[in-house]
Amino acid sequence: MDMPIHDILAAAVLRILRPLARVLLSHGMAYGTFAELARRAFADEGFVLAARGGKRATVSSVSALTGMTRKEISRLRESDVPVSAGASQRYNRAIRVISGWINDADFHDASGQPAALPLEGAEASFAELTRRYSGDVPAAAMLAILEASANVRVQDGMALLVERAYIPMATSTEKINILGRDVGELVYTIGHNLEAPPADRYFQRKVSNASIGASAAEEFRALSNRKSQELLEEYNAWLNQHQEDDTTVGAESPRYVAVGIYYIDLPEQEQLP
Repeated sequence: MDMPIHDILAAAVLRILRPLARVLLSHGMAYGTFAELARRAFADEGFVLAARGGKRATVSSVSALTGMTRKEISRLRESDVPVSAGASQRYNRAIRVISGWINDADFHDASGQPAALPLEGAEASFAELTRRYSGDVPAAAMLAILEASANVRVQDGMALLVERAYIPMATSTEKINILGRDVGELVYTIGHNLEAPPADRYFQRKVSNASIGASAAEEFRALSNRKSQELLEEYNAWLNQHQEDDTTVGAESPRYVAVGIYYIDLPEQEQLP
């Protein structure tokens, strides 16, 4: 006999929440704070869903949809949760600088690879790279960010790109910001695919095997890291070539697009049900 849809949904939610709860507990978030955030998420999405089809979303309609009281919906609607955009902006600008270094021929050496750049004073300097790709972030601040993340090393007055994938290693707030954004995007994609007709579904695939030995797992991890990085750099180069800004003649309304790749390695006793 098939399981009721709500039982399947409950099991799916637990698969999502267990690793999330591990992160939240390890960073000191109490259940009460999480519960308040969950209420806010339900209220916010309740207004979005209630307004579908041009309908007017009201506190009463959202209360009926979510099961929360009208008083609670009103309270959540009127209060704000402080969300800092600083970490997100830092993450995006660091990626843009690294991407420019990788893809812009002005910052390449004779072999077409990212060149060692003088910190300043030259046409092809780290200061010029930062000015071109980081917006208003000063070169010294961007250099500190990329050194902290182990992407850049300074040697004899030259900036060397030593790691192409930006993963903020020194600032836990930036890592947590990635958790919220990337997991949110994956859940959004899966939710879209649950409702969309086949022709409109987004690409969402994975490969897995539960019977891989430890040595083979290490070999596959190295293979997947290399292949995934190559693919992401190819995607990134294409996106840079098709990026529009306010000065582009006939520019279309901009859209956000992204492709994410992840790797997971779990011992048998920790595999998610």
